[in-house]
Amino acid sequence: MKFTTTIQNFHSALWTFHILVLDKQAETFIDGNDRRVMCTLDGAYEFQCALMPKGDGHFFININKKIRDKLKLQEGSQVEVLLRKDESEFGLPMPEEFAEVLKQDEEGNRYFLELPPGKKRNLLYIAGQPKTSEVRLKRALVLVEHLKINKGKIIFKQLTLDLKEANRSDF
Repeated sequence: MKFTTTIQNFHSALWTFHILVLDKQAETFIDGNDRRVMCTLDGAYEFQCALMPKGDGHFFININKKIRDKLKLQEGSQVEVLLRKDESEFGLPMPEEFAEVLKQDEEGNRYFLELPPGKKRNLLYIAGQPKTSEVRLKRALVLVEHLKINKGKIIFKQLTLDLKEANRSDF
């Protein structure tokens, strides 16, 4: 589905820049609680995201600073939007290094697969952020170890400390 809209801003502490997706536009992509879509802006930048309920029957998609800077978008900018259903397994790309660690660690993989979809995406996001393969591998090892130590639970405060410690060490 293709449409043109403008970048809007909620001017709130929680949500800021976004595009509006009308309920009629969104309904073809919503399947129960699954609202994951692939969004392409101006034919130049594609990303995975969710249709977030706005509260008035319509939906919105957050447009973060990285995307706005890359496409030189600001509040009021017109943007061409192409939406399609996100058919990926997890809703975010699986970093190669994280996949390899999970493949080699049966217990860690089991804990990862038992997580709710949003928590899986949290870990995939964390694992995929570093630019170098070496740092992505280090993060993958920390994430899987964290799941094992905490029996499949993510304790974000502890995970942040674990990741900082791993950054200081040579492993």
